[in-house]
Amino acid sequence: MLPCRMSSKFAKCFLIKIKKQQTRMADFIAAVDMGTNSFHLIVAKIKNDFSSFKIVDKEKKQIRLASHMGEDLSFISNEELESSIEILNGFKKISSLYNAGLNARATSAVREADNRAEYVRQIYKSTGIYVQTIEGHEEAALIFKGVRHGLKLNDEKLLNVDIGGGSTEYTLGNKSVFEFAESIKIGAVRLSKRFFNEFYIIDDNVKACLKYIEEQIKSSSIKTDCSFDIASGSSGTIQAAARLIIAQNNKPQPKDLNNFIFSYDELKNIAQLILSKKSVEDRLLLEGLEKRRADIMPAGILILLKTFELLHIKNMKVSSYALREGIILDELDKLKAV
Repeated sequence: MLPCRMSSKFAKCFLIKIKKQQTRMADFIAAVDMGTNSFHLIVAKIKNDFSSFKIVDKEKKQIRLASHMGEDLSFISNEELESSIEILNGFKKISSLYNAGLNARATSAVREADNRAEYVRQIYKSTGIYVQTIEGHEEAALIFKGVRHGLKLNDEKLLNVDIGGGSTEYTLGNKSVFEFAESIKIGAVRLSKRFFNEFYIIDDNVKACLKYIEEQIKSSSIKTDCSFDIASGSSGTIQAAARLIIAQNNKPQPKDLNNFIFSYDELKNIAQLILSKKSVEDRLLLEGLEKRRADIMPAGILILLKTFELLHIKNMKVSSYALREGIILDELDKLKAV
C-alpha cells in the first residue's frame, strides 16, 4: 500500500516536476514586482532549455503602499488593499492570455507592514494570487540576477544600485559570488515623508537628508572602498535621472534606457536643477521628468548622489532589467535543476 503522506522533500520535488511539465506546455512565465511606489508585471516566453527568455508583454501601475501612516511603512490601508487587488486582478487577466503562471513578490512596504499577513491573505482570497514577501537580501540578489542578464555580462565584477520607494538595494559581486547584498531603508518615498513635508524642499532638510543617507550606508555591511568593473542602476529613480540628463542635453528620448551611461558630473548638474525647484508644481515643469515622480524625485536623487560620492562611482550604466526579470530567471533556475 502506498503511504498516504509524502515527505516534504519528495512533495516539493514532485510539485516542481509538475510545474516544469506545465511550463513546457505553456512556454510562458509571468512575474509581478509589488514595490512601494508601483507594481510591475512582465510576461516572458521561455526557451525550451530554460536558459533564457523574451519579454512579450508588460504592464506598470502606480500605487503608494503604506503611505498614510507618517514616515514609517508600518500599515497598509484598506484603500491601498483594494487598489492592490484591482491591479493584481488586471495583471492576472493579462497573464491568463498567455496561460502563464504568475509569480508575485512583495518588497519593502509589505515586509514592514504590521498587517502584512492580513494583506497577503485578502489578496489571495480576492485574486487567487499567492504573494511571496521577500526579505531585503533576497530582493537584492534577485535584482542583481536580473541586471546581470539584462546587461549581458560575463564575469565582470558588478556594483548594482536599485533605489525603490521604501528601500535601496546594493549588491556587489561577479557571476557566482556576492561580496555583499544589502537592503537599506532609504527609499525615495520613505525619505520624502521623513524630510520633505508636503514634498517641499528646504535647504536645511536637504543637508539633514544627505547626512542621514550617509549614516545609513556607513552603518551597513556595504564596503564603501570596494572595487568593481561596472556600476549599474536599476530603478525608476535612476531611469528618471537618465531621462532628465538626456533632456538637458537636448537629445531625443530613447524607448529603452538599457546600457545608457551617465557620469557623476551629469548627475550633479541635474541634482542641482531638481533641488532648485522647491515645490512639486515647479518640478512638474521640468522637461524629461515623469509627472508622477515629481514629488519624490528630490529624495531619490539625493540617495543616488550620496551613493556616487561614498562608493566613488564615476559613471553608471542603466539597466532596464531588475527584480521582475530576476524572478523569471530564478523560476527558470528551479526548473532547470529538476
